[in-house]
Amino acid sequence: MFTGSSAFADDDGGRGGQVGARHYYVYILASKIGGTLYIGVTNDLIRRVAQHKLKLIESFTEKYNVARLVYFEQFDDPENAIKREKRLKKWNRAWKVRLIEQHNPNWDDLYHELAGPP
Repeated sequence: MFTGSSAFADDDGGRGGQVGARHYYVYILASKIGGTLYIGVTNDLIRRVAQHKLKLIESFTEKYNVARLVYFEQFDDPENAIKREKRLKKWNRAWKVRLIEQHNPNWDDLYHELAGPP
């Protein structure tokens, strides 16, 4: 099953945690290599993925343990990020898997590279 949300999880006025910088992210989470996928959009990728990992939000990702960040794209405006999220959600599973594997063949969790050590 595949689902996601178009709601931005922000509390910083859309700055993504950085004064003056506005970035928006479309991201794909997986439960494991080749597992259940989730596509979402946010203005603060590190915080949003941490929320998924800590199961702070009762949702699809909590229920199916989908918390491995395997792919993301950055945008400068929310409209293009939302359009891309909606397009990706319409793709068939094979296309999504191919997209992930083109950029992240081992399905590594990219969160640790972005957020740094705990």
